[in-house]
Amino acid sequence: MEKMTIRRAGKQDMEGINRLLCQVLTVHHKGRPDLFKADAKKYTDEELCDILQDDSRPVFAAVDEASRVFGYAFCIFKQYPDDNILTDIRTLYIDDLCVDETCRRQHVGEQLYKYVLSFAKEQGCYNVTLNVWECNPGAKKFYEKCGFVPQKTGMEIIL
Repeated sequence: MEKMTIRRAGKQDMEGINRLLCQVLTVHHKGRPDLFKADAKKYTDEELCDILQDDSRPVFAAVDEASRVFGYAFCIFKQYPDDNILTDIRTLYIDDLCVDETCRRQHVGEQLYKYVLSFAKEQGCYNVTLNVWECNPGAKKFYEKCGFVPQKTGMEIIL
């Protein structure tokens, strides 16, 4: 990718974001068809529009000179003030990070991650967290390369 900018995503990015959301869904459906529907849409256009305007759920887009979306990071601020057991830290949770399959291994994901990390520091966050599905070993390897370590493990038994 020659020239890329990372910025806060807006309504003008919805088509590109929806295209990438479909790519993510395909990976998850192939890995866990028992959990993820084929050919579904994670958000309605109305839901996505609301998210893009919500400062508590910032979304960042990696775009080229023509504003084509080649990657995104959906984030959510989390904090538990006055919780009985949890300390009152501010966390930026990466809910979803995707790079267009045609642009992988060009450091787009790494640049998105670094941008999110810098944003979290500027916002006074204590940490950045995320979940990764076991059926997505490429994502798991990417996050480990970025320095993420397990915080907790979700487990299941299928009945």
